[in-house]
Amino acid sequence: MLPWKVLDTAKVPGGRSELRLKQRGSEFVIMLDKQELMSSRLSATEQALATMGCDSIKLRDRPRVLIGGLGMGFTLRAALKVLGDKAEIAVAELVPAVVAWARGPMAELFGGSLTDPRVTIHETDVGELIRAKRVVYDAILLDVDNGPEGLTRTANDALYDTKGLAAAHKALRPGGVLAVWSSAPDPKFTARLKKTGFAVKENPLRAKGPQGGAKHFIWTATKGA
Repeated sequence: MLPWKVLDTAKVPGGRSELRLKQRGSEFVIMLDKQELMSSRLSATEQALATMGCDSIKLRDRPRVLIGGLGMGFTLRAALKVLGDKAEIAVAELVPAVVAWARGPMAELFGGSLTDPRVTIHETDVGELIRAKRVVYDAILLDVDNGPEGLTRTANDALYDTKGLAAAHKALRPGGVLAVWSSAPDPKFTARLKKTGFAVKENPLRAKGPQGGAKHFIWTATKGA
């Protein structure tokens, strides 16, 4: 078996942890210290974040979608497949190195998604884009950190607390959807979503889709019309 090779490392802004991009043959992983954050072998739930989050808004005339977290591009590519030619997709990625990896060693994974005219990449905290907008997005897709119980930096908690959810609610158009990926269930987060005014569904999914794998969770939270 081929050994893993570390291609690059990057500090998380505002955090003390280090990201490492590793490659073995055609396979990539991004590690947070010693923990695997994402793998090119496992993409089913990242794709589901887009398909489930965009399903109810995909037929809108000019849907506007905000994706928090570029990762390995699985959510972005799935959103591009779901949405029509008039869609606008903003992607917020906090770590500049992750964007550089997407354009460099992982470019084949991303295909032409980064240069698609519907896509704009922002090297910033997705929370800043959410707080800056009011009633503008049809869907907000969050795959930031490891879900509501963050790992990389404590500032990410502000996305998932009551104040952060209220900001997302305000940034969504009527009938808009906030979809959130997580590696684990979180009943308290479900309760906060409901308290903020969302109609909530919690969807358990397998990391490898029909082939099984670890159980992940996606919340789809809909703003009232």
